[in-house]
Amino acid sequence: MSALRDLAERSRAGQRVEIGCLGAHGRTGTALPMLMPPWLERLQIRYMNPLVKRVARFVPGLATVQHRGRTSGNSYETVVGATRIEDLLAIGLMHGKTNWVKNVLAAGGADIRLSSGKVHVTSPRVVPQGTEDPALPPRVRQMARRVGVFVADIS
Repeated sequence: MSALRDLAERSRAGQRVEIGCLGAHGRTGTALPMLMPPWLERLQIRYMNPLVKRVARFVPGLATVQHRGRTSGNSYETVVGATRIEDLLAIGLMHGKTNWVKNVLAAGGADIRLSSGKVHVTSPRVVPQGTEDPALPPRVRQMARRVGVFVADIS
């Protein structure tokens, strides 16, 4: 509540106040719903991801996104649930717009390891929640009704 008071006071004082939409983890930017509570996300990152990362390449439906940090340049691997439809890759964004999404969007592509092999994706984009784009495959449109969807072309 003190943050709202601070904004109101700055506005009354004539200072410019910019209010952005809250995205994942409370950061400003494109608003995407975060369907996971923060405590569950921390549990998943700390304990579940290291275990799942070891078997992801053997499990259909799981993929490992290999990306580089926007500012650090460090390489990262993030396990996600992915759907491949012909030359399109779709990933539901249950956690909102997280760092791996921002990194891949900034880089314009990434390497993704699926159970069927490694692919390179280009033209990454985020389809906002509630989008009804007839150009998207039916499974991706169905996913986009509930959550934002990361979509990229497989090159």
